Amino acid sequence: MADKDVALKLRRKDYEKELRKLQAELCHLQDWVKSTGERIVIVFEGRDAAGKGGVIKAMTERVSPRVFRVVALPAPSDREKTQMYAQRYLERFPAGGEIVIFDRSWYNHAGVEYVMGFCTPQQHRRFLEVTPLIEKFIVENGTRLIKIWLEVSQEEQERRMLKRIDDPIRQWKLSPMDLESYKRWYDYSRARDIMLEHTDSEAAPWFIVNSDDKRRARLNVIAHILAEVAYRRVDRPRVELPERSKEGKYDDRASLKGRRFPIERY
Repeated sequence: MADKDVALKLRRKDYEKELRKLQAELCHLQDWVKSTGERIVIVFEGRDAAGKGGVIKAMTERVSPRVFRVVALPAPSDREKTQMYAQRYLERFPAGGEIVIFDRSWYNHAGVEYVMGFCTPQQHRRFLEVTPLIEKFIVENGTRLIKIWLEVSQEEQERRMLKRIDDPIRQWKLSPMDLESYKRWYDYSRARDIMLEHTDSEAAPWFIVNSDDKRRARLNVIAHILAEVAYRRVDRPRVELPERSKEGKYDDRASLKGRRFPIERY
């Protein structure tokens, strides 16, 4: 990556300041969703190493997992392979007062499954035909559907892949499928273009976020999601800590003596 591009990356201090503001707004969104019974689905798709996990972590680290649920499904079981394709995703959709984030989604059928030959051309074509109809039905029945595609350049993807190879805390992110997708850059580009052509609808549009700068991408995604939902701040009654009861008072620290504790290495 060119020095000019590196210089334009957002400084950590500025990023953390803006992220805190946005995370506070996500908490307000959370309160509003709980109070109104809204249902929101957020779909994250993109190339391998585009930064989906980092965006989702930034979104969810300050909110309740009971409201913001993250769904990252493994490969389908033998039973799930016999179901209607979208079934295992639909059954994880939100109830009232919930936001469900899909870290990859039913769009696997238009991406990795199509490129790697895990579905037939007929299945792929049928998916592209019916998905806009299903999503229109979902939206018209009161579920907000927000679809985000994270786009990363070849150069930045290569840099991130190499870091995964050399860094033991990132190696778990690197699978044989990732290496195969790295080889097939233009196959994935064509699959992306076909997907966008057929499923970028008025009812459920795609929004594309450039993610070469991970920090800017995270802020831009969160700001976009907040802008998509016309939420209002919910008034909360001021909380005051009650007095602790002294009834049954005893030395509850002394009673722990002789119990097992891990070695305090730090």
